[in-house]
Amino acid sequence: MKEDIKIDYIKRSQKDYSLSFKHQVVSEVERGELSTVGAVKKYGIQARSTVVTWLRKYGNFDWENQTPSHMPKTPEQKILELEAKVKLLEKQKAYLKEQNSRADKKAIIFDMMIELAEKEYNIDIRKNSLPEQSTIIKTPTKKA
Repeated sequence: MKEDIKIDYIKRSQKDYSLSFKHQVVSEVERGELSTVGAVKKYGIQARSTVVTWLRKYGNFDWENQTPSHMPKTPEQKILELEAKVKLLEKQKAYLKEQNSRADKKAIIFDMMIELAEKEYNIDIRKNSLPEQSTIIKTPTKKA
């Protein structure tokens, strides 16, 4: 026969939690051995939010990029999110266009400087022809 084992626990105050205890609870929750509510019941933690805070602080999961599954987004929220993404992408596009324009201008200026230096000092700075490529490929010979 199964006997119901009742675990008596003492409610703890917030100051009682050691760092090792927090890490133990977080690891049990992350391994799937306990849920947050289960951890609250098992260890007598005052609130589920305490366990969630520990998960965010000490856990391995990326909470910032997580959307709670129990709270589906409304179409309005999705639209606002997409509009924010579009604005961000437009800003990035404008920034990259500006960077590209600057790079093009720098290339033109560098070309002008090289031409001026070549004329002024009668030095060939640029290579006028492609380097000769070797047509002979050495193959290792086998020793008998």
